[in-house]
Amino acid sequence: MVENSIFNTFAKGSRLAQAKKGTNCVIYTRVSTKEQADKNLSLDTQRKACTIYTERHGYTVLANFGGTFESAQTDERREFASMLAFVKKSKARVSYIIVYSLERFSRNDNSIWLSGQLRKLGIEIVSVTQPIDTSSSSGQMQQKMLFLFGEFDNQLRKEKCMAGIKEMLLRGDWPTSPPLGYDSVNMNGKRKLVINQKGKLLRQAFTWKAEELLNNEAIRQRLAEKGLKLNHQRISELFRNPFYCGLMAHNMLEGRVVEGNHEKLVSKDIFLQVNGLLDQNAHGYKLVEENPAIPLKCFIRCEQCGKLLRGYIVKKKDIHYYKCSTVGCCVNKNAIALNQRFYGILEYFGLPEDAPKESTDLIRAQMTAKFNEMNDSHQDDLGVLESQLFDLNKKIERLEERYVEEEMNADLYNKYAAKYYAEKREIEAVLLQSAGRVSNLSQAISIALGLVSKMAFKWRNGNYYTKQRIQFLLFPSGISYCKKTDGCRTSRINFLFLYLAYLQQIISNKKSGIPELNLDFAAFAGLVAGSRIELPTLGL
Repeated sequence: MVENSIFNTFAKGSRLAQAKKGTNCVIYTRVSTKEQADKNLSLDTQRKACTIYTERHGYTVLANFGGTFESAQTDERREFASMLAFVKKSKARVSYIIVYSLERFSRNDNSIWLSGQLRKLGIEIVSVTQPIDTSSSSGQMQQKMLFLFGEFDNQLRKEKCMAGIKEMLLRGDWPTSPPLGYDSVNMNGKRKLVINQKGKLLRQAFTWKAEELLNNEAIRQRLAEKGLKLNHQRISELFRNPFYCGLMAHNMLEGRVVEGNHEKLVSKDIFLQVNGLLDQNAHGYKLVEENPAIPLKCFIRCEQCGKLLRGYIVKKKDIHYYKCSTVGCCVNKNAIALNQRFYGILEYFGLPEDAPKESTDLIRAQMTAKFNEMNDSHQDDLGVLESQLFDLNKKIERLEERYVEEEMNADLYNKYAAKYYAEKREIEAVLLQSAGRVSNLSQAISIALGLVSKMAFKWRNGNYYTKQRIQFLLFPSGISYCKKTDGCRTSRINFLFLYLAYLQQIISNKKSGIPELNLDFAAFAGLVAGSRIELPTLGL
């Protein structure tokens, strides 16, 4: 007769929970807040009570978790998650999770389900101050009731807290951490929100958006240049936050906005204009945000008042114009005429597609020589940085020795280590960037030559963003337009393209310079790296 035991491989269910009744355990301690850690229910008190309990029952502690302040309202706690990962991985060895009380384990509606899942693995939650025999149904019910009471207590606290938050909001006081751009300070015993340096930069961002009609990406780049780095999505969120114009929006206000007591970053009119709710201006024409027919708006300035020209369309005539918004300035220019003039300027910076190879090779060699000449002035600075990096490495090495030899505590070590490593990263980044510029020089010159050969064509046929990028790449500070002389000027030209324009004018035997920008040939005289390579005059 065949024994039934041979059929055990077809059995269902796990024997782990029944077979395992070991003495291995882990200890988990927790407080909700830093202030609670200093009271009677401190972490040391919990750890001591749990340790005594394990010694009394002969349990072996495999690991200790917690030892910090984490809210029990969610199960997304770092130490709590580490503890669960450990017991699940070591489920064959761990039999108990020792806690001071069940509320130290969890205080949300997920606690009952979680305790059941652990019980299936053969792991019981044991409370030192609430002795319950969970091996029986009545004991498990008692444990579930205690979990429910913990959740109920949380809900009561939450209701009281939410009522207090709503009262604060209705009074015009912001209850939580302020948005970016504000600091919370204590003045005469009262909390006050004040605008900090980042807030001043955000105020400029609102102004750029409202007055210069810049897109978010251009604003993001400007802020990054000033030290405030934000991603594109973050910029959009900031522009839509009414907090910056003195109003508060919060889920507790149930769809309303209230006037806040904090300092306004911008006016309500500017906020509405930035968010597209004030499209119509006083003159009755509509401003167009992104129109390839008027790519020079917010790029060309009025030479008389310094304000950026805006673009608009006269619908009856279907003609676009550039106009200065300053009252009494009367600068109004046909967009087609000004666009054509700018296109003519771009042609001075281009290279003919059929330019002989000898010419491009000469330009490439001269640009390399000029770069090396300019880079010589930075070698001393790089030497200073390398010396500073050497000294920092010595300081870090000495700091680690003192810490290992217990001449300083962990807090002091962490403080100075963070400072030294931050300085080291900054210096290494500068050195790496300098090395990258040199190693990628040939590739950069090739890209520049390829761009200038088709720059005017790409500008004429590109979309609004392409045109804007080419404009600011070539003229970082924009161009000014004078109505009296009908002329253009610029205070800054990207050196790389100016240099290319100069070289190609020499090669093509031109002497006119760039009259559209009031730049003559003699203005370029100091550009050539004469000591590095002798540039032929080609008949001049």
